[in-house]
Amino acid sequence: MSIANALNNAVSGLTAAARGTEVVSSNLANALTPGYGRRELELSPRVNAGNGGGVQIASVQRIVSNAVLADFRHSSAALGQSSAHHAFFAKLEASIGLPGETGSLTTLMSDLSSALTSAASRPDSEIRLQGVVDAAGDIAGKLRTISDSIQDSRSSADRQIAAQVKSLNDDLSEVARLNQKIIAERANGRDDSSLNDARQAVIDRIAQIVPIRELPRENGRVAIFTAGGLALLDSNKPLSFGFQPTGKLTPEIDESSALLGRLSIDGEIASATQLNQLSGGSLIEQFRIRDEYGPAAQARVDAIARELHDRFADPTVDPSILAGAPGLFTDAGTSLDPSKEQGLAARLRLNANIDPRQGGELWRVRDGVNALAPGEVGNSIIITGLATGMDEARPYASGQAAISSGNLHGLAAAVITETGTSRLRSEARKTHDASLHDSLQGALFADAVDSDREMEMLLQLEKAYAANAKVIQAVNEMLDNILRI
Repeated sequence: MSIANALNNAVSGLTAAARGTEVVSSNLANALTPGYGRRELELSPRVNAGNGGGVQIASVQRIVSNAVLADFRHSSAALGQSSAHHAFFAKLEASIGLPGETGSLTTLMSDLSSALTSAASRPDSEIRLQGVVDAAGDIAGKLRTISDSIQDSRSSADRQIAAQVKSLNDDLSEVARLNQKIIAERANGRDDSSLNDARQAVIDRIAQIVPIRELPRENGRVAIFTAGGLALLDSNKPLSFGFQPTGKLTPEIDESSALLGRLSIDGEIASATQLNQLSGGSLIEQFRIRDEYGPAAQARVDAIARELHDRFADPTVDPSILAGAPGLFTDAGTSLDPSKEQGLAARLRLNANIDPRQGGELWRVRDGVNALAPGEVGNSIIITGLATGMDEARPYASGQAAISSGNLHGLAAAVITETGTSRLRSEARKTHDASLHDSLQGALFADAVDSDREMEMLLQLEKAYAANAKVIQAVNEMLDNILRI
């Protein structure tokens, strides 16, 4: 081997060692950077047309397990879905209250039953009659609070949809931009690893909104499809999503309402098939909270409100009530139209005739809500009839009731049981999804930067650099000796 070849080989070794040091330093600097893919220097023997020798840099590999990354993204979407689902039912359960808890729906039902029983034993006592009014007012207020909580959750979901649609559009456009930059970097022979890191972080954000699959395309660009097969990005221009938030929702704004904001794709209202292709992440789950879970929960509490209205407006118990007229409870001051049950929980009010705060008289609890004059102070027939009506098991008037028949206590308990069951199921699902997400994240971290390993590599590169430098020094001394001869 000639001295020139020896010198060239040593220089190639120095170049490789210097590039390797640069890669290691980049790994160490980004050891705590989320989404950073560890780099490894790929070397190969250099072959020249002549005697050959030395080393050449084949490439800088970005180390990421695509299979684990794909599973991690699917788990991110599943966790976003189950978290939204759990948050809705946890808030709903908290607004209804647990059995035996002060201020819960079942406790307030029991309080009203106890107040009626107490008033029936002393119908002459204004204190006990006031207890009935207060207990009835508390139940009406509780149902309004539950209804407000449901509509607040729906309104929040509506706002979340708008925010996620904006984020989805921005991130898809960013992936398209990074695709073009990666193509340009590769065309110029430059390292595109940093751009790949940035693109991975953006795609990870998309995966929290909808479940996706990333597919490689030519020249380093990628295409993005939903798990359901909808192409979000497979060219230079991604799909464009649109959504106009509804604002504050009310029980009357249901899925069939023209006021409800709809998702559009490239300017067209998304079809049921397209929505199904987007399902599995937090975006479609927010639609379900707004359009399915919320209205269903509202229907359950409306059924309780209707049963309260009807059972306390029974003319056979209170002769002062005309057929179809309201009793102890009213629909915003009037009688309920059965065809307008939707949203009744938000409109349920205490009859002003019995409420002193609204100019009413307490004795009407005893003598009839529409009585014109006080009757016998010891007459407890009406109060006893109201208490019996609460406890009587019979078919419920509403087709939206959680169960088909029973008393008022059983209907309230059924709603709490149904809500608690949904909350527990969603909590179990969320716990499972969070555990899987953390495990896959740990698997990704296994391929991330190991500082100890990088320091060992740095010591090896230092030795290689020193060895090649000694070769150059030896060649230099040989040339000096030759020149002195």
